[in-house]
Amino acid sequence: MRTQAESWLPLSPGERSVAIEVLVHGPLSRTEIARRLDLSPGSLTRLTKPLIQEGLLVEVEEAGATEGRQGRPSQPLDVVADSRHFLGFKITDDTVYGVLTTLRSEIVARLDRSLAARDPGEVADVLAGMTRELSRGRPRPAGLGIGVGGLVEGRSVVGESPFLGWRGVPLAALVEERTGLPVVVENDTAAFVEAETWFGAGRGLDRFVVLTIGAGLGYGLVLGGRRVPYSGDEDRGFGRHWILDPYGPLTPDGRRGSAVSLLTIPNIRYQVRAATGRDVGYEEILASAAAGEPMPARVVGEAARALGILVAQIANFVMPQKILLAGEGVGLMKVAGDVVENTIRDNRHPRAAPVVLETRVSDFHDWARGAAVLAIQVLVLGAAQV
Repeated sequence: MRTQAESWLPLSPGERSVAIEVLVHGPLSRTEIARRLDLSPGSLTRLTKPLIQEGLLVEVEEAGATEGRQGRPSQPLDVVADSRHFLGFKITDDTVYGVLTTLRSEIVARLDRSLAARDPGEVADVLAGMTRELSRGRPRPAGLGIGVGGLVEGRSVVGESPFLGWRGVPLAALVEERTGLPVVVENDTAAFVEAETWFGAGRGLDRFVVLTIGAGLGYGLVLGGRRVPYSGDEDRGFGRHWILDPYGPLTPDGRRGSAVSLLTIPNIRYQVRAATGRDVGYEEILASAAAGEPMPARVVGEAARALGILVAQIANFVMPQKILLAGEGVGLMKVAGDVVENTIRDNRHPRAAPVVLETRVSDFHDWARGAAVLAIQVLVLGAAQV
C-alpha cells in the first residue's frame, strides 16, 4: 500500500474513472457505477478495493435503509471528503482571496490579504504566508490552485495578465519553491467553470454555459460534460468585439456598443461619470436606477437590454441546458431583471424552449474555490479536464 503522503497518487486510469464518478455524482451504488462506466462486477471490485483500502472511498449506509430489511443491505460508495484538503487562491489587482476546501470542494476556511505590490516574488511570498495560516492545525494540504485573470500557459506560467501587469511569470514554480506543495495555475474563469461543472450548477449537464459580469466579462462553455478549452483565446477579447449595439456607448475598454462596453462595472461607472461628472459606485448606480433617476436608469436599462441580447444569442447558438450568470455585477438582475427576460424572449424564436438562466451573486471566494477544484482535478485525480 502507498504511504499516506503518496496515497492514491497516481491512480490508474480505471481507478481514476471510478474515483471521478463517485466524487462528482456520489454516493453511488456499485450497480450504478458499473452501469455508468460499463464495467463488469468483477472489474468494478478490482478497481474499488484499493481505493477503499487507501481511504479515498468508503461504504455508506443507503438512505432510507431499515434494520428489518431482508437480504444484504445496499452500501453505496462515497468519497471521504475530508480525507484531503486543498488550497485555492484568486489573485486580483490588489487582493489575494484564499480558501481551504475538502476533496468535494466544500470551503472550510477563508483568508484574504491585501497586496502591497504586484512584484511576482512578493505575491508568491503572500501566497506562501496565506498557505501557512490556512493550513495551521490541519494536515498538510494535498495541492494548491491559483486563479489569475489573463492568459495562462501550461497550467504554470502566467503568459499575460493585464490586471497585474505580468508577462511570462512562472508563478507555479515561485509558489512551489516557497510552499513545497504541488501547484497548478489557471485562468480564473476557466477554474470557476470547472468548479461549477463538477460540483455546482452544471453538475451532470452535457451543455452548460457560464457567463460572468463584473470587473470584466467571462465566458465558459461545457459540451459533453467537459469544458471547452480556449487555448490562446482564453480571456483575450471575449466581449470586447461582440457588438450588441453598434450605436451604443464608446468606453475606454471595448469597442462601441460591445458587451464589455455595456456590461462591465468599470464601463457602467464610466458612462455615468461622463454624463454627470460624478464618480459613484456600482451599487449606488443600481440603487439610483431603481429609484428612477434618469441617467443611471438609462445606463442600467441599456446594460439590461445588452445582457438579454447576449444571453439570447448564446442560447440560439449553443442551445445549452442551463446558463449560469455569476459575478459581482449580477445585481443588475435585481434592478432590471424583467428587462433582461423580456429582451431574451424578443430575441428568441417564439416556440424556442425557455432559457434556463440561473443567477448567482458570487464573491471572490467562489473563484478561489474554483482554483482549489483545479488542484483536485489535476494534482490528485490526474484528470486532464482543462
